[in-house]
Amino acid sequence: MRPLPVARERRHTLYFLEGAKAFAPVFLDTEVDMERVWRHRAAAAEEGRRYSVVSYVLHAGARVVADHPQANSAIGGRLLPRTVTYDSTSAKLALDRRLGGRRVVLAAVLPGLERAGLEEIQRQVDHYRDGDPDLMDEFANLRALHKLPVPIGRALFRRATRSLTARAARTGTFAVTSLGHRAVDGFHSVGGTTITLGVGRVVDRPVVRDGVVTVAPVMRLNLAFDHRVIDGAEAADVLTEIKERLEGFPGTPEGGEDRTAAATGAGSTDR
Repeated sequence: MRPLPVARERRHTLYFLEGAKAFAPVFLDTEVDMERVWRHRAAAAEEGRRYSVVSYVLHAGARVVADHPQANSAIGGRLLPRTVTYDSTSAKLALDRRLGGRRVVLAAVLPGLERAGLEEIQRQVDHYRDGDPDLMDEFANLRALHKLPVPIGRALFRRATRSLTARAARTGTFAVTSLGHRAVDGFHSVGGTTITLGVGRVVDRPVVRDGVVTVAPVMRLNLAFDHRVIDGAEAADVLTEIKERLEGFPGTPEGGEDRTAAATGAGSTDR
């Protein structure tokens, strides 16, 4: 047995984690009653439309983050720290994919989500989930990065993510990562943005409604925030408002998405 170099397909993960050491993460979590989402999913499935759980989280998260400018900000600089607040909300979505035959974590950036309806969000998610990372133009720079010697690749990665104004296009303004397709109730992750949402599985649990105990689909939702940018009270507001949006989905009609809100039934377990 002898040590081997880290697979080049995972080099971007190492470069990212080196930069993530600068974060000052604090972690929050809550439980979300997904009954309204489950009903909407089921009704949509009857009409031939498939929505993943993560798309609902992206939909709710983007709108809440847009309402909290500090959560939609980033920080940079060591000697003279500076922050920037973004005009639009884009999400970095972590993907479990294969690249060069190796299972890796890839990141897709979905722009302008504060204006996107659920249908458009799902279309973007499907584009990355169904595409081949070995061929997609969106990952061409990443494939090229893997071919470079490690010192050069590391330096270029740092340079590409150093600019605060350009960072949103490269890493998003908030991040979402899900392990709910496995037996994972909850987890915390630092996604390189001020706010990172960790999505666990949806399982039937006892809940109290109007003083009566009943069974409902419940999801653990975790939030990690960078304490250098925002404080705990506002991060708690963000998590609470995302929870409320999901539990009240669809809420305010957007693009006709309320048509199936009163439907009943259970949705697919596909994330």
